[in-house]
Amino acid sequence: MSQPHYARDLGLCLCHTCGYACDDGAQECPRCHSHVHRRKPNMYARTWALLIAGFILYIPANTLPVMYTSYFGSGTDNTIMSGVIEFWKDGSWDIALLIFIASIVVPCLKFFIMGLLLITCQRRSRWAMRERSKLYRFVELIGYWSMLDVLVVALVAALVQFRALSVVEPRIGILFFGVVVVLTMLAAMTFDPRKIWDAEVDDVR
Repeated sequence: MSQPHYARDLGLCLCHTCGYACDDGAQECPRCHSHVHRRKPNMYARTWALLIAGFILYIPANTLPVMYTSYFGSGTDNTIMSGVIEFWKDGSWDIALLIFIASIVVPCLKFFIMGLLLITCQRRSRWAMRERSKLYRFVELIGYWSMLDVLVVALVAALVQFRALSVVEPRIGILFFGVVVVLTMLAAMTFDPRKIWDAEVDDVR
């Protein structure tokens, strides 16, 4: 079976803004007047910078308290993991599981997958290209659910206020976690998945 045509073989280049198929070599999209590039410029530097910044901020997001809880006058600050344990002990296993997946599992998966994609693309690896493309789409999909932890803390804080002598307040750690979510989403947006397939050819600019 013959390989499918590349856009450049057909004299086409896709606009990143509106998706219009422009003539290859065009400097500007005729539809939205955006600059046209075969690949996202400075993709590796921008994606690595966002990913590393997100990883660095993920440390205080996990070590600093994200929530203050007070029951009957006794208050404690909780990190993400201690909050998961507290919810689990209190019988709220569903909230504990939701926070654990959204705050621990999802960010770690995103860091690992994005790092894997960047390294393999820079090495022009032909290993599992189709599967790596699916991994990128998976990162895009879970990116929309990454703010669940922030929303859960806000929801719990609102609900607990209705209980007598109980208080739940957000802490600085949740701000760091929110920044981590934004940085990882931007890293996924700046990554160009077409770089995965550039290993098949040697003359892509």
